[in-house]
Amino acid sequence: MDNRRRVLIVAYDDAQILDIACPSGALDIANRYGATPPYTIELGTLGRRAARSSAGIALGAGRGLEEVTGRLDTVIVVGGVGYEKAAADARLLAQVRRLAERSRRIASVCTGTYVLAAAGLLDDRRVTTHWGYGEQLAARHPRVAVDVGPLYIRDGDVYTAAGVTSALDLTLSLIEDDHGPTLARAVARELVSYLHRPADQAQISMFLAAPPPGDRLVGDLAGHIAGNLAEDLTPAALAARAGVSTRHLTRLFTAHLGTTPARAVRAARTEAAVHLVRSSELSLETIARRCGFRSAQTLRQAFLDHYGVGGDTIRRMPDMPRPRTPSGHETSAP
Repeated sequence: MDNRRRVLIVAYDDAQILDIACPSGALDIANRYGATPPYTIELGTLGRRAARSSAGIALGAGRGLEEVTGRLDTVIVVGGVGYEKAAADARLLAQVRRLAERSRRIASVCTGTYVLAAAGLLDDRRVTTHWGYGEQLAARHPRVAVDVGPLYIRDGDVYTAAGVTSALDLTLSLIEDDHGPTLARAVARELVSYLHRPADQAQISMFLAAPPPGDRLVGDLAGHIAGNLAEDLTPAALAARAGVSTRHLTRLFTAHLGTTPARAVRAARTEAAVHLVRSSELSLETIARRCGFRSAQTLRQAFLDHYGVGGDTIRRMPDMPRPRTPSGHETSAP
């Protein structure tokens, strides 16, 4: 008897190619690392037509959705700019409903959530989607509880992911559910993934949450801060990098980010540190060094200021802590 885990990825024209590649690639690597039972991975479309991705690359479908019989382990509906036509296609919705009845679990990535919702599979469930499409999804399907905060959400046997690279985080979570954390970590390492982000990590980081800085200098410095947390990021160093005075730098940050340079740096370091605490077993001392804090004690104080709890508590919490003040409004610099 074949006990393989049958995974069917449902695609359509103008799908996002990463929504297809992230799950299929991760599951393939899990097989090569000894997933038992292994996964069989197929791409399915209506009529077995090639799916033209939004990048212009056509992907040959291995199965027509109408042809699929027998039990399935997982059905994954992808997203992409073609989601509106897909969610309005009665034939596609009928097949998705039929396949869901044959599957142990069903998932969507990004705007694939719209297809599941249109098929009536998300009523009275908590789901997520790409942050830019949540408001429209909630308005269109009032019985669906939309939360665009987390990277992915599991509600019973239904999984929804925020989109694009979060498809990888969702798939690593599925692998961990099926085969344990050791295999999931091995797959993440093979993929050269910095870390397997937890479901409750926010979709949007501090520097992306607000509208992009209107000043190019501020935008460039924000990117420099996020990518060089362990470097010298004092106001004087940032001002020298930008070729302006520290006073002018402070005026620019206040005008475009609503905070001072020192507070912006501390918020960025604290945000990065909390993600490492939640997703790794690194010591606070190591995390402090990587994120640019002088010591573990300085990091602990930053956690207390920003989240109201210490690092050890954050590591044990079931969910990501919520800032008690808006990002960027801490009271002292590391």
